[in-house]
Amino acid sequence: MRKGNHVLVFILAVGVFGILNTEMGVIGILPAIADHFHISIAKAGWLVSLFALVVAGAGPTMPLLFSGVDRKKVMLLVLGVFVLGNVVSIFTSSFTVLLLARIIPAFFHPVYCSLAFSVAAASVSKAEAPKAVARVFVGVSAGMVAGVPIASFIASAVSLQAAMAFFAVVNIIVFLATWAAVPSMPVTERLSYGSQFSVLKKSLTWLSILTVILLNAAIFGVYSYLADYLKTVTHMPASLASFALFVYGGANIIGNMVGGRLLSANANKFVAAFPFVLVGLYTLLFLFGQYSLPMLAITFIWGILGGIGGNINQYWVTSAASEAPDFANGLFISACNVGTTLGAAAGGLLVSGLGTGYVVFLGILAAVLGWVTIRVRNNMYSPVKQLSA
Repeated sequence: MRKGNHVLVFILAVGVFGILNTEMGVIGILPAIADHFHISIAKAGWLVSLFALVVAGAGPTMPLLFSGVDRKKVMLLVLGVFVLGNVVSIFTSSFTVLLLARIIPAFFHPVYCSLAFSVAAASVSKAEAPKAVARVFVGVSAGMVAGVPIASFIASAVSLQAAMAFFAVVNIIVFLATWAAVPSMPVTERLSYGSQFSVLKKSLTWLSILTVILLNAAIFGVYSYLADYLKTVTHMPASLASFALFVYGGANIIGNMVGGRLLSANANKFVAAFPFVLVGLYTLLFLFGQYSLPMLAITFIWGILGGIGGNINQYWVTSAASEAPDFANGLFISACNVGTTLGAAAGGLLVSGLGTGYVVFLGILAAVLGWVTIRVRNNMYSPVKQLSA
């Protein structure tokens, strides 16, 4: 990568961190929000669930609407909306206003994220694209993992408003960096909405979307209950459980970098092998998850696989609809949110019916079904066709 490309990809990664930090960081301060606004914790949870629901719905459409606009202007617009929403969140005394200050930016969330992936990929050669995208994924992982404990610490050490100010500061920094260091990126060949929507006519696209839903359900359907698993199955002390969650997050970032390199080497074989590795890990989790030390090792490997899985999912959809990269990344974001939602819901049914220890079977089932869709795609479409589809 040239130096300018390194700077661009770094800004995109920090930008995605700011967006995901705003989305996920609020999880760490939900009890403080419930107390501050005198509402139940369940109602405070709307700040998370409605945000995710809006992102899932806006994923395919919003990136499409902005696909013909100068990339820099779009990034500044989205970051500006997030900064405004963050600032309103700091000063409002109304939970309804706070909810609106979250929902409105959520519509723009997939715009920035899909743009970050496609701009990063376009800034380098085709062979280096997975590595560039992987660097952006580091921002995704950091935003999902680091935002929760940082916001929680600031809220407990300083105040709820200070925690919300943290979200705003990150986005302001990225806004200024984008304004000062990112060059204008006009769209030279604008794709019509019809030509972008036409990727939905291909069975390859839908098969890839189904794979992403299944693989994301395989990861997050189980990960959603990791904290409860550590408590009820492993019987870890609270301090060690917190360390285990931190281990998962750090390993997730490692997985992003590893995934980008492996996809660049031999994407199809790597993707096809991934569900088998995940099934093997969940088998070990079921057999040895009650022991603390093996559980820490399993959590570390699990985190690496979680990071790799994000890269695989993004590649699998965008390689199927490479002629409409922004729209394809929007489809990827929506598919991930659908997979996470369905996986968490199905996992909840298993936990309530059989117990937390059996949630791993959801991950195994989803991974096996994901392998089936991967195998069907690889049998129906040659590697040459996939990369040029």
